[in-house]
Amino acid sequence: MNKKLYEMRAHILKAMAHPSRLMMLDAMNERGEICVCDLVDVVGSDQSTVSKHLAILKQAGLVEDRKDGQRSFYRLARPCVLNFFECVEQVMEENLKEQHDILSAR
Repeated sequence: MNKKLYEMRAHILKAMAHPSRLMMLDAMNERGEICVCDLVDVVGSDQSTVSKHLAILKQAGLVEDRKDGQRSFYRLARPCVLNFFECVEQVMEENLKEQHDILSAR
């Protein structure tokens, strides 16, 4: 086993492990390139908080940015990350089904 590989995977997963960052990734998927000011509205946090979240996503290699004057725009650098979301939602559905089956058997 290559421990460094697992550490690198964990780094990327940690970058995604926040509801606001997941919302930002989804917004970028839906809209393509999006302004930080619009992400503030999507997330419902102040600009400095959104910028910190974006820095984490960028450092993990998940998003890219572009400046246009005073405005910064972000887009997905690795759209394949959305496949991971589909997998997570399948796990959620299976967990819910199992919980329902357990409760129904009572």
